[in-house]
Amino acid sequence: MRIPYFRNILRGAVVFWLCALGAWRVSYGLQGPTPVRTDVDTETDEGGGNDQKLPDAPAAPGAVTVKGLPLAILKDQIPIWTSPVRVRANDLIWLLPLGAATGVTLSTDTDTMQRIPVDHTYNKNNVNVSNAVLAGEIAIPAVLFGTGVLNENDHAHEAGVLSGEAIADAVIVEEVFKVAFRRERPLYNNAAGNFFVSGGNSLPSSHSTIAWATAAVIAGEYPKVWVDASLYTAATAVSLTRVLGQEHFPTDVLVGGAVGWLVGHYVFKKHSQYRTGYGLHPKK
Repeated sequence: MRIPYFRNILRGAVVFWLCALGAWRVSYGLQGPTPVRTDVDTETDEGGGNDQKLPDAPAAPGAVTVKGLPLAILKDQIPIWTSPVRVRANDLIWLLPLGAATGVTLSTDTDTMQRIPVDHTYNKNNVNVSNAVLAGEIAIPAVLFGTGVLNENDHAHEAGVLSGEAIADAVIVEEVFKVAFRRERPLYNNAAGNFFVSGGNSLPSSHSTIAWATAAVIAGEYPKVWVDASLYTAATAVSLTRVLGQEHFPTDVLVGGAVGWLVGHYVFKKHSQYRTGYGLHPKK
């Protein structure tokens, strides 16, 4: 056996606790500031004449605009990277199952990939599917943003902007972990999946991270059964085809999906002014 299962599980524990614990507390431990509603009374002159036109109201606290997006992304990094210190006992209800799933996939990654055909056409077709589905999913917030601008639809505009913020935040986390863990791709070394190898960049999966981050925000903004089913089916398809295309191990897409969804949920929960998804109430 090239890599003992014990070593795989040990390394997986490090990966999981850094990824999942940090992302989870970011998602559920912090809330954005609640906007304070300001009622503005307009007054007219006693003679009923010259009403002064009031300037547009500023964006509600917590709202993210295109202009403020770079600063919002920068500010997100503080709670994201300090989130492990806010772990609480009740988080284990979700973290333990995710940790167990990560341990199982790590212990079986090599066997799983050795059972998937290494066939150029088959693998390439799956890679093409993953790229196409991800492109379609990313197009959704782009269309929503454009619709919001053209039709002055604040909800669609917000969905597009927050999706961009979530993707950027999640990709930052994903890239840092790739550099830190440097895991080999499945096609190298007979799918050994070694960590800390020069040039390794398999864990986590970028495609899965982006797909699940996008799904988390859009599903929160538009909480309908068919929307959830469509988005999460697409995100699952992206993750599955990355494995079938011999681009990533199952653990890579699992961790990437977890990071993407949790960071996306955090961005939605912190900044959304509508908050109709995940049992939240619109901000007043």
